[in-house]
Amino acid sequence: MKARSLSTIVSIIAAAGLALAGCSAADQAGTTDNKTVTVLTHDSFTISDEAKAEFEEQTGMTLRTTSPGDSGMVLNQLILNKDNPTVDAVFGIDTMSAQQVIDEGVVTDYRPDTDPGADLRIGGLTAIDRGDVCLNADTAYFEQAGLELPSSFADLTKPEYAKLLVVTNPVLSSPGLAFFVGSIDQADDWQQYWTDLLANGTKVVDSWSTAFYTDFSAGEGKGAYPLVVSYASSPAYGEGAFTAVDGTCVRQVEYAGVVKGAANEEGAKAFIDFMVGDKFQSEIPETMYMYPVADVELPAEWATYAAQPKNVIVPDPALVAKNRETWQQQWTELYENHSK
Repeated sequence: MKARSLSTIVSIIAAAGLALAGCSAADQAGTTDNKTVTVLTHDSFTISDEAKAEFEEQTGMTLRTTSPGDSGMVLNQLILNKDNPTVDAVFGIDTMSAQQVIDEGVVTDYRPDTDPGADLRIGGLTAIDRGDVCLNADTAYFEQAGLELPSSFADLTKPEYAKLLVVTNPVLSSPGLAFFVGSIDQADDWQQYWTDLLANGTKVVDSWSTAFYTDFSAGEGKGAYPLVVSYASSPAYGEGAFTAVDGTCVRQVEYAGVVKGAANEEGAKAFIDFMVGDKFQSEIPETMYMYPVADVELPAEWATYAAQPKNVIVPDPALVAKNRETWQQQWTELYENHSK
């Protein structure tokens, strides 16, 4: 595959998501027949025309997808409509929100006969892909500066890494939340850690796109920060310009589930079966830029620049569900006090 810029990738994803949705989130009345399966997804979901046609030919059903926005909006809509579901299946629930979905009782417990991500299951949710969140480092900057890459969260508070890191707000950003949860896992006192991190000149922005495209020195904006919170897969499209930093990676899995009370439960199960099959799994790296859970061959760029990290922090979904809102409120207060 010819290397593409990340901005081009994002544009492709957005366009594909819009084309597949076929309707706005406000116009997603559920179907009552068994010939259509409606799937609620985040706005980065895409499926090739070939894969879609294969699913429809195999099942005799029409696949319809609809997206209200990012993964947080998927979660909100799923819970708001729990008593009157408008979709049959959901995709895009991640590690940080999976336990809340289980606790709310909005999905049924379905397990495909073939389940390559069985060891990643949470309750009735089926793992579809992985997109571990890691620091990405500008390799040229560190080589020219004669500075070793950080190898842990603790390293980021050291003077030699002052004013080198840009992160995303954990209240507003999915990768920001994953990095934040990772820091809580690694630090004895996470509030002191973040006090030290901010005092060391770490910049906080609202979105991943701003951090990566504007502030990251190896991004398209050629910014001033050679360390950024991104994904383990991001370096596949940088051809060696940047690398994921092992030791800072946090497990982020995306899940699919059968919505409780779905009009077409069998269709939802059939689509989840298809998503864990080789056809869909093999397309994930180049359609959604994530790692498939199945053991399928990765594109050459991934094997060279974006091998899956070996040392990954694995959050406890139940602990995150219990404490996330409190942690985010505490972080916001800490950040606001720092910014005064």
